[in-house]
Amino acid sequence: MLCRREKICLVIPLQYTTLKPLADRVLVKIKSSEDKTTGGILLPSTAQSKPQGGEVVAVGEGRTIGDKKVDVSIQVGAQVVYSKYAGTEVELNDSNHLVLKEDDIIGILETDDVKDMKPLNDRVLIKVAEAEDKTPGGLLLTETTKEKPSIGTVVAVGPGPLDEEGNRSPLSVSAGSTVLYSKYAGSEFKGPDGTNYIVLRVSDMMAILS
Repeated sequence: MLCRREKICLVIPLQYTTLKPLADRVLVKIKSSEDKTTGGILLPSTAQSKPQGGEVVAVGEGRTIGDKKVDVSIQVGAQVVYSKYAGTEVELNDSNHLVLKEDDIIGILETDDVKDMKPLNDRVLIKVAEAEDKTPGGLLLTETTKEKPSIGTVVAVGPGPLDEEGNRSPLSVSAGSTVLYSKYAGSEFKGPDGTNYIVLRVSDMMAILS
């Protein structure tokens, strides 16, 4: 069996060769470990949140909000990142796939550098501020004793959530803003140059600093 999560993985019988997602769901072909980029952007910087990536191979027909038909905004062929525990894993045509809702996708990878990630819906991509090397008293801190920062600079923002009429509501922050966010929110990434990033929902941000 190819599935990584045997207890909850669904094996599609061999007579079925295609899977068409319904509504706002998408089908993602999961990347194997050797397919991860040399920059490591699919690798988590902590074990707490383990983002995964893959290629969108099919999308649903969208959903209706109010009187408006809203299509899935992600195109077939897009390289995406999603939370490890989102969706339902299926084995189809001897390959691992994931069926998940569009809102479970963190962002679209347009290059091999995480700083170029395009966040979706109400999510924002933040470059995390570097942790302090010393205590106020001048004591040097090791990597394990440095306090995890919860301040960063917004690199990119999503198009905003859908309102009750199916229209996008722009986010209240923009690229370049310095923000304070909840310490344990979001999914963390490390760029190819070692820079730390985090993608989180705008509701997890507490303030704009200036």
